[in-house]
Amino acid sequence: MPKIKTSKSAAKRFKKTGTGQLKRMKAYKSHILTKKSTKRKRNLRKATLVDGTKLKNMKKIMPYL
Repeated sequence: MPKIKTSKSAAKRFKKTGTGQLKRMKAYKSHILTKKSTKRKRNLRKATLVDGTKLKNMKKIMPYL
């Protein structure tokens, strides 16, 4: 059985937690920040977990993470 290639673009964007979940950063924080409120920008700074419905697909493209 050959090795499976890891999607390098995905591997750079996600980290694995101790319980096996995937941690990611939130979107919409890169530009057009003047019209977004301070509270909204502050909440976008925090990391969050990948939704459980997408977890199976994510582990398929990153088998060794």
